Amino acid sequence: MIKSRFCKQCGEKVTGEETVCPRCKAALPAPVIPDAGKKAGRIFLFGLLSILLSFIPFAGIILAGIALWLYKSDTRLVSNMGKARIGKALAVTGLILSLIGTVYVILLLSVGNIPLWAAGTWTKLVKWASGIPADFENNFITDNRYNYIVKGLGITFEVTVFAALLGIALGIIVALIRSSYDTLKDEMRGGFGKGLLTFLNKLCGFYLTVIRGTPVVVQLMIAYFVIFVASNNKVLVAVLAFGINSGAYVAEIIRGGIASIDKGQFEAGRSLGFGYVRTMTFIIIPQAFKTVLPSLANEFIVLIKETSVSGYIGLQELTKGGDIIRSRTYSAFMPLLAVAVIYLIIVMFFSQLVSVLERRLKNSER
Repeated sequence: MIKSRFCKQCGEKVTGEETVCPRCKAALPAPVIPDAGKKAGRIFLFGLLSILLSFIPFAGIILAGIALWLYKSDTRLVSNMGKARIGKALAVTGLILSLIGTVYVILLLSVGNIPLWAAGTWTKLVKWASGIPADFENNFITDNRYNYIVKGLGITFEVTVFAALLGIALGIIVALIRSSYDTLKDEMRGGFGKGLLTFLNKLCGFYLTVIRGTPVVVQLMIAYFVIFVASNNKVLVAVLAFGINSGAYVAEIIRGGIASIDKGQFEAGRSLGFGYVRTMTFIIIPQAFKTVLPSLANEFIVLIKETSVSGYIGLQELTKGGDIIRSRTYSAFMPLLAVAVIYLIIVMFFSQLVSVLERRLKNSER
């Protein structure tokens, strides 16, 4: 049930789903659903169970169907919650796996053998689960192998943070050059200034084409094995490679934000006596930055996952740490699962921050 809301302008009490006040037509605060978090948790739980039980015919299909039905029926309540979206993705994955497993069982086994097959599969699963504590100790406790994960996580954050800062700085410069060229190319007369701006615009266009048109892992390997072949600082090389790559995407995000600002804002700045630089600095950039802030946060999340390819140059980041453990224990499941779970937790955390940021930005616009 939706919690009652009050119009900030006239004080009218509203209990329905209206977006504007029925009395004064002012915008109302977003509806508050007290139990939305619980429903999101149920969606996540059923989605996870649909994957875990996908090997049992029809069980995963039923659980996935329940999760998807809850999500569909409560989309109005929880569509903006990260846990509900993740639960939906898990349910879709579990549904696909269950359909494949069910078709496999029906085609290859007779109906009478299905219970025996399910019992045998369950026995194997229980046997595997009973060995998890020993496998965990062998992969993480013995010889303090967990330190590979801890050290790798630290390097991952180090590379990500400095690469993001470099990417933002580079992206702002490129975006300003391209936006300035689009705005001033018809106003500027021929001369050194226009020629320089044209050259810089073409140079930025070439940079964007090359960086966005080639894989980041290839750029990383070129940076380490070709450009900085004499350097032994792998972290610095990774920061430069990922920062330059991220800068290309940040530039287009910021340029799109600048382009979204109404041209009347430029004219307002000119009417106040501001030149082009001061208009961009004090009027356009602050508004554009507020618009693109969620997109920049999402780019940071993407950058975290992209750093997983740093192992190609021998950098011991998070993924490489898990791979080192695998090479010591000859057990791939536990270390790689741990790496995947850590990445998932990081992404869920920052995704939730982005969601909160977007909601606050929307509320500040009202």
